[in-house]
Amino acid sequence: MSAPSGTLLHEGGMARLYAVEAPAGEVPRLLKRPRLEFGSHPGCLVGFEMEQMILGRLAGPHVPRLIAAGSDDEGPWLLMERIEGESFAAIAARAPLPAAEVARLVGAAASAVHDLHRQNVIHLDVKPENLLLRDDGTAVLVDFGIARHAELPDLVGEEFRLPAGSGIAISPEQLAGNRSDPRSDIFALGVLAYRLATGALPFGNPATRLAMHRRLYADPPPPRALAPPLAPWLQEAILRCLEIRPEARYATAAQLAHDLAHPERIPLTERAARLERAGPLAVVRRWLHAFGQTSPTPATPARHLAHAPHLLVAVDPADEREALAEALRAALRRARDAEPGLRVTLMGVLAPLPFGEESDPALEHSRHTAALIALRHWAAPLGLAPEALRLHLEEAGDAAGALLAYAAAHHVDRIVLGARGHSALRRYLGSVSSRVVAEAACTVTVVRTSERSA
Repeated sequence: MSAPSGTLLHEGGMARLYAVEAPAGEVPRLLKRPRLEFGSHPGCLVGFEMEQMILGRLAGPHVPRLIAAGSDDEGPWLLMERIEGESFAAIAARAPLPAAEVARLVGAAASAVHDLHRQNVIHLDVKPENLLLRDDGTAVLVDFGIARHAELPDLVGEEFRLPAGSGIAISPEQLAGNRSDPRSDIFALGVLAYRLATGALPFGNPATRLAMHRRLYADPPPPRALAPPLAPWLQEAILRCLEIRPEARYATAAQLAHDLAHPERIPLTERAARLERAGPLAVVRRWLHAFGQTSPTPATPARHLAHAPHLLVAVDPADEREALAEALRAALRRARDAEPGLRVTLMGVLAPLPFGEESDPALEHSRHTAALIALRHWAAPLGLAPEALRLHLEEAGDAAGALLAYAAAHHVDRIVLGARGHSALRRYLGSVSSRVVAEAACTVTVVRTSERSA
């Protein structure tokens, strides 16, 4: 089968890209061929075969759609959707960017990475050159030549002894030979955020493996040391992504995306105020750890996500039924014990103020403050760590719609809410729970108590 003809767009070290005319009404098309001439890198063909296998199993807006694949006299080829939006490489050239813009862009990239992990794939080469933005702001990952699919043979790992990855963003565990940890992509997202926020690379652009191996024990300069006005919450998120040990990073890319969408709720630790690298003693301890131990590796990306779910718990601050509150907390305790990486968002929906009162800022502020205090009081008996708990309030006349919209926008894996109560609330709460159960794209758990309704 011969490939369609096209116009050369880009010639890289591993492949050539051609623009191909698409039939009327079809998405723009791109033809990709590996470089196979004398002197080409031996990984060109292996990476191309890996990309063909993986792309054929991926779906959704965060990856280009594979249209066809084949081989002719010039070698193998892939015909795929051409993403015409701006590249992150062009955006990075304008860095440093405002904190809100960094949060928006990295949050979009994190959503793309999370969607990839849900499909059991680790990209292992997340960098500006491999990220594009659709017109609607959706991030798209491209170039899966060194990616790892948990259900396919790892041709790259089998064929090459040296770690594969970009020198600017390769993770410590990749350097140690581990290609099976999805948190490697979170490390790369931290490198991306650092670059967009400061205009610099956290580890430079090392050309040798020896230089790259320094990140097994040495941390980068804190972003605020390079850009003092940087928001503390952004440094907190960046440095958490760049932790040397995978288990110290965000458990999932979805957690990173959620935090960047709500920066005011990110709990600040000593990372946020750090202005200097770790001292010599800390570096020596890390060096000994790097060469004496290995971090546990998740079995597959999908299984890792299953142990780090995002639970959205609907709590009515005005509901005083302690039996229901304790039943909900008991369900959360069981989930916490079974899923150590669990993230919980407690969400309350406030009904709009009566006409005329909504214009009083003091009243609105007082109402929101009281509701937040009530949510925090509700959560206190759970003893959740600050990084595992988020509180969220919305004002909406449609409580079910607010819950559903939040769950869809923030990669919620399960919704937990209480069953309807006494007769005065039965119609309202019943309609909320039944609609959430019917329309949610994730699992919904309705918790009941032994109390009889009035």
